Amino acid sequence: MKLGIVYHMPFWRAADGTLRELEGSFARYVDSLAPYFDEISLCVPRIDRPSGEGTAIRSSNVTLAPLSSFEGPVQFYPKLPIVLPKLLAWVRGIDVLHCRVPTPAASFAFAFARLLGKPAFILIVGDLRALLPTMPYRGVKRMLWRGYTEFEERGMQWMADHSLAFANGGALTEKHSRPNHPVTQTTTTTISAADIATRTDTCGSRPVRILTVSRIDPRKGLRVLPAAIEALTARGISATIDIVGPSIGRPGDEEKAAILAEAKARRVESRVDLVGAVPLDELLPLYRKYDVFVLPTLPGEGIPRVLLESMTAGMPVIATRVSGIPSLITHEVNGLLLDETDADTIAQAIARVVSDRPLRQRLIANAYETARARTLEAQAAKMMSVVAERLGIALPVRSVRLQADHS
Repeated sequence: MKLGIVYHMPFWRAADGTLRELEGSFARYVDSLAPYFDEISLCVPRIDRPSGEGTAIRSSNVTLAPLSSFEGPVQFYPKLPIVLPKLLAWVRGIDVLHCRVPTPAASFAFAFARLLGKPAFILIVGDLRALLPTMPYRGVKRMLWRGYTEFEERGMQWMADHSLAFANGGALTEKHSRPNHPVTQTTTTTISAADIATRTDTCGSRPVRILTVSRIDPRKGLRVLPAAIEALTARGISATIDIVGPSIGRPGDEEKAAILAEAKARRVESRVDLVGAVPLDELLPLYRKYDVFVLPTLPGEGIPRVLLESMTAGMPVIATRVSGIPSLITHEVNGLLLDETDADTIAQAIARVVSDRPLRQRLIANAYETARARTLEAQAAKMMSVVAERLGIALPVRSVRLQADHS
């Protein structure tokens, strides 16, 4: 049984022969599905000059069916006349199609699968319509982005209506479900049982070390973080914050510059560090060096996988009450939820975690339980059980050899 997955996350072939992905979350997701198929073929962009080490695909039965590199729809659609024949030939050669959406090539691959009678299932991980107000475009660019958003949103709903569909978190599940065609809720994750830490408390020294892991772009709400550090200082709490993640395209570079300028204007530049991208295999242990995790993200996501990663590391988690996040975090049980993302609200939540030891320890203990129920292995088993039943295909779990030097 050959599974084909289409997505926009770029891969490359490293000198040691391994397939690598820059961020790592998608690579781990692919590895979690590998035991259920004889082969997984990835129809993804290929890059020749990666900007980092990336995360290796560990399973030996994953192959690459590369598309030309593209950063987004502006680069993708002019290549469509070349891409479509490749997509059609690729879909002919697979047994089951899996689309992780939104992504530009998905609707076309899905249409070919329907034409050829191939079974398909999708995983919805984002909400482009909810992101629209935060996009930094004006005039004609904003009109074009709005048109692209509507095209992608209608394509996702069409796919959800005509296939087995999963969605990351409660908000996306509710949005795309229909009375006669419900969507199955899941949680995208990168953690395994072996990643779960054992520490029971944090904030034992000063300065308090705060961590944010996120792509740097206007949709993530990161520009408020220097002001939050300033507000904590005014409360008498010595704190630093590291922001880990790549800047995405020109909007990301502009947002990075704005964050640095804000830190300088508030005289906290020595306490705010933009670390850049860190490979996932290095990032997961890194979480354990911090005291508090903060994610002031704006609407448009499912459930950010970094929330489970920080829970796994034994950190109190503070995040906004948007999108699918409340379906993972219960306020004051396994994290704190913010109704506003201004600096004072964020600083108040951090100060509460720092000063209230029983609360902090309760959040950590309950977050461990949340993480244990949502490991890669557990989530993949649940998804593939539904896929096998609903699509009527046999998917036995088989042993997949891992690359020896990346085990």
